[in-house]
Amino acid sequence: MTSTPITVRTVRDLRGHVAAWRRTGETIGLVPTMGALHAGHLSLVALAKSKADHVVMSIFVNPAQFGPKEDFKTYPRDEAGDLAKLAKAGADLVFAPDAAEMYPQGFSTRVKVGDLTEDLCGAARPNHFDGVATVVAKLLLQCAPDLAVFGEKDYQQLLVIKRLVRDLNIPVEIVGAPIVREKDGLALSSRNAYLSPAERKTAPLLYQTISAVAADLAQGRGCDDAVVAARFKLDAAGFRVNYVAVRDPETLKPLSGPVKQARVLAAVYLGKTRLIDNVPVPPPASTNR
Repeated sequence: MTSTPITVRTVRDLRGHVAAWRRTGETIGLVPTMGALHAGHLSLVALAKSKADHVVMSIFVNPAQFGPKEDFKTYPRDEAGDLAKLAKAGADLVFAPDAAEMYPQGFSTRVKVGDLTEDLCGAARPNHFDGVATVVAKLLLQCAPDLAVFGEKDYQQLLVIKRLVRDLNIPVEIVGAPIVREKDGLALSSRNAYLSPAERKTAPLLYQTISAVAADLAQGRGCDDAVVAARFKLDAAGFRVNYVAVRDPETLKPLSGPVKQARVLAAVYLGKTRLIDNVPVPPPASTNR
C-alpha cells in the first residue's frame, strides 16, 4: 500500500508539519535533492527511514549552484513522476519550493566553505560549492532535521556539507549513503539521461578505470603512476578528462607514492555530459582484480 506524501511549497508550511511531529517526540530525516529521482535517490529515503520516524524530501533545482554555461534550464524535471516514486518509497513530506521562496527579493547572503572547495569540482565549476553550501544551510535551518542524508557519489559535496555543519554548529547528523550503480557499474545520476546510446555503452569504463586504480593502489602501486595510466585509458576511450585524483578521504589533500587509505575521484565529459565518480582505497572486494 502506498500513500502520496504531503507536498508543501513554503518554509512556513514545512515548519508547521515538522513542529507537529516534534511535539510528539518523533525524529526527522531530511533528504535534499534536485528531483528527477532515480533508484539512488530512493536509497537515500530508505536509509533516512531506517534512522528517523519521518522523512522529508526536498526537491529544488538550485540556480545558485549552476554556472552561466551549465544546464540549469535543461536540467531534467519531473515532479509528478517524483511524487509517484516517493509514494512507493515511503517519504512523508515533500518540500518543493520555487526560487522566490528560497531566494526572495533582496537575498544577498552566500555561504562559502573554504579549503575543501578550491580544487577538483570546485576548480572546474567556480562558485558551485558556494551555491551548494548556501542552499543546504537554508534547508537545514528551514527543516531542522535530526539527520540529513547525502549520497557518496558527490563525495566532495558530502565533505563540504560535513564541514559546513561542523563549523557552523548546526545540530544535525550528516549521513553518507553508498553509491547506487547500474548492473554495468555506472553510478546512477539524473544526468545519465543526456547520454546517447553509444555514450551509454562507453560510460561504465569510468567506474572500471577508477576501480582498477583503487585495486592497484591497494597492491602498493604509486599514486602518480596509477593516475597517469587511468587518464591515458579514459582519453583513449573518448572521454574528456577533467581530473583523476587520489586524495585523502577526510581532507581531500593530494596524496603521492604508495597509500594505505585514499579516495580515487574522477570527473570526465562524455560528449556533452559531465560524469563524476569515486571509489575508496582499499576498494570493496568486488572491485579487486
